[in-house]
Amino acid sequence: MLLSDQEIRRFHDEGWLFLPEVFSPEEVAALRQEAEAIYREQRPEIWREKSGAPRTAFAAHTYNEAFRLLGAHPRLIRPVEQIFGERLYMHQFKINAKAAFTGDVWQWHQDYGTWKRDDGMPEPRAMNISVFLDEVMPINGPLMLIPRSQRYGTLDAEHDTATTSYPLWTLDEATVTRLVEEGGIVAPTGKPGGVLMFHGNLVHGSAPNITPYPRKIVYLTLNAVSNYIRTPTRPEWIAHRDFTPIEPVADDALTRYAQRYRQAAE
Repeated sequence: MLLSDQEIRRFHDEGWLFLPEVFSPEEVAALRQEAEAIYREQRPEIWREKSGAPRTAFAAHTYNEAFRLLGAHPRLIRPVEQIFGERLYMHQFKINAKAAFTGDVWQWHQDYGTWKRDDGMPEPRAMNISVFLDEVMPINGPLMLIPRSQRYGTLDAEHDTATTSYPLWTLDEATVTRLVEEGGIVAPTGKPGGVLMFHGNLVHGSAPNITPYPRKIVYLTLNAVSNYIRTPTRPEWIAHRDFTPIEPVADDALTRYAQRYRQAAE
């Protein structure tokens, strides 16, 4: 899957792009079941809310076959290679859960702010490209983006270690207010299988989920190989040290896995 010239221009202008239903219901069903099984495990890679509900599972592509295939899927790798004009490696891989009723807030932040401060990433030549595993609706804590905020570069931030179970470099209210006055807020929604990609400096966050509808999203943080991290401070399963370029799998690899998964369950 490759982006059109119009899609590439839109990404550079707005800082984000949503592609509906990139993955089939069959592919997504297998990924969703694997994600739910991972959340039941007790592993250091799985962070939980203060309530005990799962918040995020890191590095699932290193110990789960379905997510290994997703982490090298051409429908995700090729569009980012187009944007950067370079081979990529996996800087981070996570399955974020916004659990029904208990999914907590993600404060306003820029991802590159963390990658720069905590990992020593030289430039914002990495981005998140994500896959919706559940339907993302206006009511169940969708990711909120401030369009065009990436144009302001890396903004000043404070290290918030108290609000939630996961520490973030967060922006103050005055900065967010100014950016929203200029760019507004969008909250991309869509069916399972949709793909959202956004610039590393795009300001974003999400509200708590107080509905009965869970919202799971897989995030691949893909970094240009030349932009490898220099001074990592976080565990390897959060900020990876393997800078080997990703070799994409066949486009039908996840489909074939899903078919085997379904047959084994019957």
